Amino acid sequence: MPLIALTGGIASGKSTIARRLAEHGAVIVDADGLVREVQRPGSPVLDAIAAEFGQDVLTSTGELDRAGLASRVFGDPDAVGRLNAIVHPAVRDESARRFRAALDADPGTVVVYDVPLLLEARAEDPWELVVVAHAPAALRRERLVALRGMTPADADARLSAQVDDERRLAIADVVIDTAGDMADTLAQTDALWVRLAP
Repeated sequence: MPLIALTGGIASGKSTIARRLAEHGAVIVDADGLVREVQRPGSPVLDAIAAEFGQDVLTSTGELDRAGLASRVFGDPDAVGRLNAIVHPAVRDESARRFRAALDADPGTVVVYDVPLLLEARAEDPWELVVVAHAPAALRRERLVALRGMTPADADARLSAQVDDERRLAIADVVIDTAGDMADTLAQTDALWVRLAP
């Protein structure tokens, strides 16, 4: 089973690539989605987050106040490390379960792990291929402001909090250049699928 890691900086077009690979038949395991799942109300992960960071990181309905937690840990490497120590093992376990389930259902399937924090959390895993979605930081900043409604200062903070492009590109087996138009990104993704498909 080809197990592919798909990563990229914020606003790099990673989700567009994942959607296209899914259209071709790949099984997409979304790391951000898994984070939300393992942090659902009543979960051991959410209980541990509340114990570590205080009950005020929960909403009145018992859900995680993501924005509140983010504002508390953002820019504090120690707090980020404590949060990651709670969340990452649970996400690792759940992603491994999803990979196994996909393999059991179809041993020939292509599984793509859509994971923004590959370098930070999963770089040493045995990926058959690491695919990096890449666009220059200035273009990604424009996208964050124009498409996601961030202020320029917020966009800069988000970009600077991530691993730099050089480190991400250094682990790439395949780079999909997303600086062009959508058709160009999809054409590169289609070419990748031809390489991956059984």
